[in-house]
Amino acid sequence: MDHAAVLALYDRDMREGARPESSDARVERTGGVVRHVGGEGGWNGVLWSDLDGRDADAAIAAQIAYFAGRGVEFEWKHHGHDRPVDLGRRLTDAGFAAEPEETLMIGGTSDQLVDAPPPQGVRIVEVTDAAGVELMVAANEKAFGHDGSFLRDLVLARLTADPDTIVALVALAGDEPVSSARMELVPGTRFAGLWGGGTAPQWRGRGIYRALIAHRARIAAERGYRYLQVDASDQSRPILERLGFAALTTTTPYLYTP
Repeated sequence: MDHAAVLALYDRDMREGARPESSDARVERTGGVVRHVGGEGGWNGVLWSDLDGRDADAAIAAQIAYFAGRGVEFEWKHHGHDRPVDLGRRLTDAGFAAEPEETLMIGGTSDQLVDAPPPQGVRIVEVTDAAGVELMVAANEKAFGHDGSFLRDLVLARLTADPDTIVALVALAGDEPVSSARMELVPGTRFAGLWGGGTAPQWRGRGIYRALIAHRARIAAERGYRYLQVDASDQSRPILERLGFAALTTTTPYLYTP
């Protein structure tokens, strides 16, 4: 993999050329910034920017004014290679709060097409209806220990309005949900995003995480996607590196609350 070329392709496809996440959302390009304006309950934020030391502060102030006028919290999704090099400091000085840093990791779908079945007694089921979403949310809450309402709303909305852009999975041990994950597909790009992979503590270390990646890779490859993308935490980065994913840059959410 040519890391620089793939990162440039990612910036062009997924950030500068971003698509709305739902039918009631929109993407706007203004003043060197690409921003996503979410629909009802959707995500608001800056996806990409091309700034320098002369115009960065004015661009930041303009986005604060815009989203404050809408009365919503928003995120500036900062990547480690973004310009200017002190953009993170400028965001903090303007009143943003930095969330934990993650690593943008990319893997080829073809590299993940391996025989990686879940452990004995566990099966992976594709989620297509409200009952399946509840199983997925239950697994997510066991894995991460927090309320899964956001996941419920997101998956239900996508399955209803744009079912071809999401693949939702739950791993069941008998009838018990023990792990879940989703994949977000952006038509016209070469990247499929892997999100939310989490396993209940007592089921970790048995290969479920790997099985969920391989399962999604097969679907992505069948639909013509070349790369898998993950915003990896410090816990998942070593696992993904062992599976052949490459770390291309860092990504840090900077949140602003009006």
